[in-house]
Amino acid sequence: MAGRGRPKQGVKGVIELDFGAPNAKQKKFLSSRSRYTAYGGARGGGKSWAVRAKAAAGALNYAGIKILMLRRTYPELEATLISPLVEFLNTARVEGKPAGDRLFTYNATMRTLFFTNGSVIKFGHLQSPNAITEYQGQEYDWIFMDEATHFTEWEFRTLAATLRGVNKIPKRFYLTCNPGGVGHLWVKRLFIERDFKPEETPGDYTFIPATVEDNTVLMASSPDYIQMLDLLPDDIRAAHRYGDWDAMAGQFFPEFTRASHVVKPFVVPQEWPRYRAIDYGLDMFACLWIAVDFSGRAWVYREVQQPGLIVSQAAELARSLTLPEERVQYTIAPPDLWSTQKDTGRTMAEVFTQNGVGLVRASNSRVQGWLTLKEYLKPGSDGRPMLLVSEDCPCLIRNLPALQHSEKNPSDCSTEPHDITHICDAARYFVQFRTLGAIRAQEREEDEPGERMGYEEAMCGGEVDESYLLA
Repeated sequence: MAGRGRPKQGVKGVIELDFGAPNAKQKKFLSSRSRYTAYGGARGGGKSWAVRAKAAAGALNYAGIKILMLRRTYPELEATLISPLVEFLNTARVEGKPAGDRLFTYNATMRTLFFTNGSVIKFGHLQSPNAITEYQGQEYDWIFMDEATHFTEWEFRTLAATLRGVNKIPKRFYLTCNPGGVGHLWVKRLFIERDFKPEETPGDYTFIPATVEDNTVLMASSPDYIQMLDLLPDDIRAAHRYGDWDAMAGQFFPEFTRASHVVKPFVVPQEWPRYRAIDYGLDMFACLWIAVDFSGRAWVYREVQQPGLIVSQAAELARSLTLPEERVQYTIAPPDLWSTQKDTGRTMAEVFTQNGVGLVRASNSRVQGWLTLKEYLKPGSDGRPMLLVSEDCPCLIRNLPALQHSEKNPSDCSTEPHDITHICDAARYFVQFRTLGAIRAQEREEDEPGERMGYEEAMCGGEVDESYLLA
């Protein structure tokens, strides 16, 4: 990639373009042949240079290639991709042609680089919710998603569907990423944990981890950068300095840990009252089963999440997973289920009740609810948290620590990615509702024979005398 290079197609003559010398990790990224290649982990690993060099090389080497480069917001796009790449390409010249005979033009209105060999690099952002419609129906050969954890999995998959075309150019999706952000879970699942769904092909996914130590150019020019990273708060330092995917910058519930809050599956004592807490939407029905012990500690011992259920089906699912011997005190639900439906004139709460699941209304105060949940997650008087979760509840265990702070209100959770919020909302409804803990059965002390209390003593405090009249 360094120095002069001969294009495979298109431009005639040798292109003089100095890409610089990539480090070992950047070389792996530049040479990857996987359909999906992710690069990064820690800050300062040289991600932005790698995507700019790869995109420039692709545009010059594959005549007619269509490339899309994305950031979440336009200011980020301009600062990290457009301006540096245009400046970089301005140094290129073709052997045998006059200096200044450029290989491309840039249309700022269209945010697109047009190359003389027919190649195109389009710069895009998804700053508004509907922005993705601009790209649906398009065809691209390569897509670069810079800071992929700022995007949702739905956005990633929607864009990946545009990798198509009848030419012979290999279709590639390149991602850069750091831990944290709205897309943390899906990036971690695919590239770190490699926990694939049946329809996903493991060989399509490659992750190239990099830290600041791998970026020799940065280390030479800014030796104090490591010290800056070392001064960050613990959770952010673990994510940005070392690329720790178990530490998340922006995490709303950093107090939740597997070691402290997750317990082995257990048999719930009969004396403990049990409750259900639900969140319902057609996109996802979530339900938690929670028992409360003698000290008021809540034990989440069962869960279910399932999309696409109408109300009667959701009620049937909750009933079918509740054992006959379980005595559920009541089912706590969000207040929007009491809204009257225009088509039927009934509320969803009525439909739940008619299908055997009576509901009680929870508060929908989001900030107060999340703060109450934080109280439950902190240690009680005996040193253990007041909310414990069984290993039988993997969705709550995975999603609760993945919630991020809202950008608009730091005291609230972000509502994106929406698919992880439902079961967490169910937990929020439970902790906001006043539930009763278990009460120990008291053994009744029988009176000794001959010591039974008479009527006058019981009702009047003893036999009636003058003092009673004077009281």
